Amino acid sequence: MQYRTITRILGLLVALFSVTMIPPAIISLYFNDGSGLPFFLAFLLCLVTGLLFWYPNRLHRKDLRAKEGFLIVVLFWTVLASFGALPLLLLEQPEMSVSDAFFEAFSGLTTTGATVIQGIDYLPKAVQFYRQQLQWLGGMGIIVLAVAILPILGVGGMQLYRAETPGPVKDSKMTPRIADTAKHLWYIYLTLTICCGVAYWLAGMNWFDALCHAFSTVAIGGFSNYDASIGYFDSPWINIVCVVFLWIAALNFALHYAAASGRTLMGYFYDPELRAFFLIQFVLVAVYFFILMKFNWFDNAGIALDQALVQSVSFSTTAGFATTDFSHWPAFLPIMLIFSSFIGGCAGSTGGGLKVVRVLLLYLQGKREVDRLIHPKAVYTVKLGDRAVPDKVVEAVWGFFSAYAMIFVVIMVCLIATGMDDVSAFTATAATLNNLGPGLGTVSGSFADVSDVGKWLLILAMLFGRLEVFSLLVLFSPTFWRS
Repeated sequence: MQYRTITRILGLLVALFSVTMIPPAIISLYFNDGSGLPFFLAFLLCLVTGLLFWYPNRLHRKDLRAKEGFLIVVLFWTVLASFGALPLLLLEQPEMSVSDAFFEAFSGLTTTGATVIQGIDYLPKAVQFYRQQLQWLGGMGIIVLAVAILPILGVGGMQLYRAETPGPVKDSKMTPRIADTAKHLWYIYLTLTICCGVAYWLAGMNWFDALCHAFSTVAIGGFSNYDASIGYFDSPWINIVCVVFLWIAALNFALHYAAASGRTLMGYFYDPELRAFFLIQFVLVAVYFFILMKFNWFDNAGIALDQALVQSVSFSTTAGFATTDFSHWPAFLPIMLIFSSFIGGCAGSTGGGLKVVRVLLLYLQGKREVDRLIHPKAVYTVKLGDRAVPDKVVEAVWGFFSAYAMIFVVIMVCLIATGMDDVSAFTATAATLNNLGPGLGTVSGSFADVSDVGKWLLILAMLFGRLEVFSLLVLFSPTFWRS
């Protein structure tokens, strides 16, 4: 294990991360909210610590293996989120404990969107902006940005990219050079953010709210600078903008790259995962709309459709934006919203959950097993579109699902052991492991009432969800640490 090389890279990453403390400090000066000093101090602490890690190891430039890539990815998210908690610990408003500050920072950087803060509307503007910025940076993964920059500093990025990129197939690249891939992904991500911010502004938000919500929408994070979330604006136009950009961000960014590079738009129409994604979206919206109308929950069909659309898309893509108190919706709708987050977005998107392609492969494999029972001698293959899926990919998906289920059960049982009720424990685990945000019961509004032990368990769930289980689980294997 190249520990000194890993330390050098982490030092560079922490030093680069210090730059993210500057925009909130500028926002504080602009609004004169008096919260700039904690961000300036956090900037200095990050910069100095990063340089102290980097300087003694600056000459160690050995090639990274895949196992070092996994370790760096895990350390990256844990270390960066820990440094991200610094300004929250230094702030006078809100005054936060260590557990609360780390929970908020990890929730932001992993794009979970769960919060322990109550009275978000009254926070200093710099703090509101910082929470949204954390989600935006975590949305595509700061690793992707880092591998676009670090090759200039003598650090290769392929191992990092393979460990970070979600989805069942991790070896494909859109461009021959990994740095070019990362840059193109960030160009697309930045363009979508700008377009989303302008759309929010045109729909009626002021520039600050538009920027903040563009950050969390494109990142599929769910943080808002209001306690009422998107519902604060009570605008169907803003809801439509939110839905459209959540759909865009929930698609595989490889499709966006193919379209942006001018190669073809047909990838959108022929991609089997995309078709499955929108089929699921249509079914969810239809079910929610039908139940809301059946129970006469809203005054007219237009409002019911608006609420059904934004809530179903928000939860199924794991954003977690809210326009109303969904926990009191009739029949099975609240729990169905939580279950829809298990599906999540497409592979290669900023969404959480299992990912649509994995759910689709699980369905196709289940169908194949049923067909085999009926015709034992027949030969069946699992196909995505016109392409046969190798059995090793199907096996990997089943392995991922079993590990996902095991981690879910362990964390939920541990939460119940801390004294949390069953419904709250189940939905809190789902909300953090799927990087969703809100749950039901005592965690429907915020996670402020969760015990400190419970918050650290949920932080672990956020990391498992963000790193897609195996990238973190592999570190618990004794084989991993053998040279």
